[in-house]
Amino acid sequence: MGANASNYPHSCSPRVGGNSQAQQTFIGTSSYSHQGYGCESKLYSLDHGHEKPQDKKKKTSGLATLKKKFIKRRKSSRSADHAKQMRELLSGWDVRDVNALVEEYEGTSALKELYLQANLARPEARTLQKDMAELYQYKYCTDVDLIFQETCFPVHRAILAARCPFFKTLLSSSPEYGAEIIMDINTAGIDMPMFSALLHYLYTGEFGMDDSRFQNVDILVQLSEEFGTPNSLDVDMRALFDYMCYYDVVLSFSSNSDLVETFGGSQNCLDEELRAHKAIISSRSPFFRHLLQRRIRTGEEITDRTLRTPTRIILDESIIPKKYAKVILNCMYTDVVDLSVLHSSPSVGSLSEVQALVAGKLNMTRAEEAMELYHIALFLEFNMLAQ
Repeated sequence: MGANASNYPHSCSPRVGGNSQAQQTFIGTSSYSHQGYGCESKLYSLDHGHEKPQDKKKKTSGLATLKKKFIKRRKSSRSADHAKQMRELLSGWDVRDVNALVEEYEGTSALKELYLQANLARPEARTLQKDMAELYQYKYCTDVDLIFQETCFPVHRAILAARCPFFKTLLSSSPEYGAEIIMDINTAGIDMPMFSALLHYLYTGEFGMDDSRFQNVDILVQLSEEFGTPNSLDVDMRALFDYMCYYDVVLSFSSNSDLVETFGGSQNCLDEELRAHKAIISSRSPFFRHLLQRRIRTGEEITDRTLRTPTRIILDESIIPKKYAKVILNCMYTDVVDLSVLHSSPSVGSLSEVQALVAGKLNMTRAEEAMELYHIALFLEFNMLAQ
């Protein structure tokens, strides 16, 4: 704080004092009292140009206060801009339209809160990634064996081919069911646990183990050069659903419940078939998994493998209408529920459509379709679709 000695009268002139030990200079500034009884001196210490900690604290707090003021002003200016934009938008609106907009905002806010509360109240549904990890662990419906360092790894041809260019080329040379393929990897330092982690990565997008070697950039570069760099799990599973490479099961629909039990019958009773992979439908739905395991126990699966034909699963259309089949399969491969599929595909005159027409349900609302799909998901034990 600056002080000019010439501005003070003699009665309150600056007082200069010295202390030989402290080597300090005191500059006094004074102010008259209202009664004129002299002045009170306020002493400020200057220690050879060094500021006291109190002075530094004051300056720091002053800068912080100034910064807060600027931030506050900036925030207020932004909010003012939003208010201005809203006023310009609504300036030509009718009062009823503005009221409708407010009700829309309030409804959306309430719906968001309801959505959050519902998610907190119900158990977490298993995602595609978790089901794929379980598929790799428990080896449902495997169709090819990889032999690496005298260890057998049962895997799924379609998944590895969709995820990795190296395996796509390798597996195409051995198309038969249950083929045993001896792995010869050029990348140095790959042992059995690391190879298993690589397979786990192809199934889930995560290595599934903490290994410092996966932090080594050189090893990762060598692996990418040999195996190729896969896309994200979502992208590759979407492509697998679109192209259905190496499909091994077809879903058919019939009104005859006897056909559903015996998995046979005339083709004239069947509608259009939908292709799928046993690995995917068994990992996402316990209903399909138990169905396929029962076929293995009864020996029906051996017949399909001998004839090299895909397994046919005939579903009762009175329980699972065919129009929902693509929505269900799409969710199994992608975790996405796309109801637009119900209205984008052309009508095929299936039994479910005839029954819906007779029952007066042909023009169902989106909410009614969602509820019917919800009950089908519960029947299939497919929690991700239900939620």
